[in-house]
Amino acid sequence: MAKILKLNAISPLADKVFAKYEYSDKVENPEGIMVRSAAMADYKVGENLLAVARAGAGTNNIPVADYAEKGIVVFNTPGANANAVKELVICELFLGGRKITESIDWVKTIKGEGDAVPKLVEKGKSKFVGCEILGKTLGVIGLGAIGVAVANSAQALGMKVMGCDPYLSTHNAIMLSPTVDVVEEREEIYKNCDFISVHVPLNANTKGMFNEKVFAMMKDGAVLINNSRGELVNTDDVIAALESGKLERYITDFPNAQLIGVKNAICVPHLGASTPEAEDNCAIMAAKQLADYIENGNIVNSVNYPSNSHARSGEGRICILHKNVANMIASFTTEISAAGLNIENMADTSKGEYAYCIVDVSQKPTDALIEKIAKIDGVLKVRNV
Repeated sequence: MAKILKLNAISPLADKVFAKYEYSDKVENPEGIMVRSAAMADYKVGENLLAVARAGAGTNNIPVADYAEKGIVVFNTPGANANAVKELVICELFLGGRKITESIDWVKTIKGEGDAVPKLVEKGKSKFVGCEILGKTLGVIGLGAIGVAVANSAQALGMKVMGCDPYLSTHNAIMLSPTVDVVEEREEIYKNCDFISVHVPLNANTKGMFNEKVFAMMKDGAVLINNSRGELVNTDDVIAALESGKLERYITDFPNAQLIGVKNAICVPHLGASTPEAEDNCAIMAAKQLADYIENGNIVNSVNYPSNSHARSGEGRICILHKNVANMIASFTTEISAAGLNIENMADTSKGEYAYCIVDVSQKPTDALIEKIAKIDGVLKVRNV
């Protein structure tokens, strides 16, 4: 019985997927881990660990690169919480156009004024005049599952929508409304959009992508919405842009100590995926991906290894995580052939410096064969699945 450790509270719907596993927050030396927000940088990895499944999209709490080198697959669940995040972004579009949060705070200050409240409201409301989003232009940077959902919904609300994503997949391109104006350069969005919503991962190339130089390109009075990661935005520069009036609003799901209390910065306490529906969707998706990898060696939605998934076509299956270097396939087939096994099907896929090979063979491979493959230079982990 395989062991699955959960490092956070996970939707009980995952329990059904792991019905035949030992699955709890107390298991030791697990083959798999389910995690949401727990920081794993200092987690001591056991020899049996095969994979980690993040019930969510971001994996910044997981040492992805280190795990890749150890042959540990890291999964995430892109799209599982897309509707929840999309709905928050739509809410934030209205918060960006209308001074709703400020007006609500002001109303609290007239508590106790008795019969004078209606007159005070009529007199005070002029301080909170805002704009409608109808006819305004929204720029969506990053057209993954969430970005596409935001673009389509905003367009349905009467906004003009521009989108930019150099890695736009065929699937997401099909899902995107054909009237969304997809542009090649982000600068076109910076210069032309009244609202900008960012949906990109945090990495070395995107950290601090919204900075003084970018704010200078943007329209005066633009609204920036960031529900991806706080570090995408340079905090000092966004505060300066708010103070100068270059930005009308900065709305983020990732508060930090500097931003809290800054005028026209609306800080939401990371509520993007905080709905029971999203948590259920993420848990089920993560659990199924983890179970399929443990049981069948199939990889879908890994952030550190390539996808490689197909039905079995032999009595045995050998799964090999390896470096993406020359002559690896020849090394595998040589050992398999020497062991007297016929290869029924083989698929090898790569992602950067790592690759994954699934070999279906005519008979169940011996432990001796697995050991020989494991000793090949460049092999990180091999399993008889």
